[in-house]
Amino acid sequence: MSEALVATQAPEASVSGASGARQFWRRLRTQRAALVAAAVVALLVLVALAAPLLTAIEGQDPTTYHPSLVDSARGGVPVGSFGGVSGDHWLGVEPQTGRDMFARLVYGARVSLGVALAATVVQVLIGVVVGVTAALGSQWVDQLLSRLTDIIVALPLMIMALALLAIVPSDFPRPVLVALVVGLIAWGNIAKITRAQTLTLKGLDYVSAARLSGWSTWRIARRELLPGLAAPVITYAALLVPINITVEAALSFLGVGVKPPTPSWGQMLTAADVWYQAAPQYLLLPAGALFVTVLALTVLGDGVRTALDPRAPSRLRVGTGRKREAKA
Repeated sequence: MSEALVATQAPEASVSGASGARQFWRRLRTQRAALVAAAVVALLVLVALAAPLLTAIEGQDPTTYHPSLVDSARGGVPVGSFGGVSGDHWLGVEPQTGRDMFARLVYGARVSLGVALAATVVQVLIGVVVGVTAALGSQWVDQLLSRLTDIIVALPLMIMALALLAIVPSDFPRPVLVALVVGLIAWGNIAKITRAQTLTLKGLDYVSAARLSGWSTWRIARRELLPGLAAPVITYAALLVPINITVEAALSFLGVGVKPPTPSWGQMLTAADVWYQAAPQYLLLPAGALFVTVLALTVLGDGVRTALDPRAPSRLRVGTGRKREAKA
């Protein structure tokens, strides 16, 4: 009878999953702010992926020095108006070095977005594995992993990252190292969310039927629990990406993140702190790019959270289309 129950529920689950996906897209489409944020994020990702092509069209690269484009008598201020903006340098050049600002910005997007996404993937993988194992394991395993998760959550992220990044040899690829360090330190919250959701799913009828039919714990987790964990995990992951971008920028700003000559928005802000008066564009361009990226990802993450769980109120009140959604 258990086999029959599982067999009859499987088609229903697939139909429910397809219907849930349609409902998710319908709810997301009602949120104008989330759609605009998604378009901005897609544009940023496209710019990051097409950075070599864009810089080739401009005819520049992010590492070549142009000493003739800076005024050494004034301390290295770019020659010309607006930081040396010209047909050859679309956003001007960097003070002192004369490196092209457009090339460094688009390549910096690669580093910032890549590090944030990689760190988020590491956090999600570790958090889901630890949370599911704790919820499905014995009481001893649950207690051990829960206490470990509490320790990870209590660790100060920035201090631990600063300590770990300072002792690693400099020849290790820095973007990879930053992504690993942030991912290995900050998985505690998603592990807690996964454990709590798994404990809730364990008590549902279809999971009990699968257990009575003789399915292994791994098969139950893979076939029955992971689909139910998709919504909270995706929601939290969408909110983790802007946090990780900020963390990477802060680490680079403090001098332990991405090292020169690899461009990074946080690294550019570090070098720009003494040029905000003589060459304000050197500070405003990476700061503006960072602000727009974090804002767009935050709005998109909130939109995804609201679309996946319509009972949870949105933290944003502009452009969410809540009246139209209520009428629908």
